[in-house]
Amino acid sequence: MRFLIPLLTAMLLVAPARAAADLDTATVQAIEAAARDYIDGQLDGDAARVKRGLHPDMAKRAIRPESAEEKFALRRMTTDELVELTQQGALKTPREQWDRTIRILDVAGNIATVRVEAPWFIDHLQLGNFNGRWMVVNALYYPKPNRPALSAAPTQR
Repeated sequence: MRFLIPLLTAMLLVAPARAAADLDTATVQAIEAAARDYIDGQLDGDAARVKRGLHPDMAKRAIRPESAEEKFALRRMTTDELVELTQQGALKTPREQWDRTIRILDVAGNIATVRVEAPWFIDHLQLGNFNGRWMVVNALYYPKPNRPALSAAPTQR
């Protein structure tokens, strides 16, 4: 009995996520469309498209190196800031260089987790379904160490 609880806990921790293959086509397409609005809009410099894929209160973050002022440092960005950076062309990229992938990692009811990889970043997106519309609610991103130079570097906040 003393091994039963740890065994059940371990089984829950390694339970497979609901894969895109297990979902109906319309759900997969809708989640992928929101993720494409997010990344393709940025790469195309299309601020309206980016905004369409984001929840108005979206939070985008990246882990920054620790400093004397901040031990658990985060780079923070709002919906409005991401839309503004997109409008400025911060990630605008010629289409032939759009080497990007979108992979649905998990879906549970009205939430989904998606991994997006582009030339500069890897994003883990959390999406929510609001009245049939999938939108990015949270984005945690990792800037690739050997990424190409951006046309306009985002400011640190």
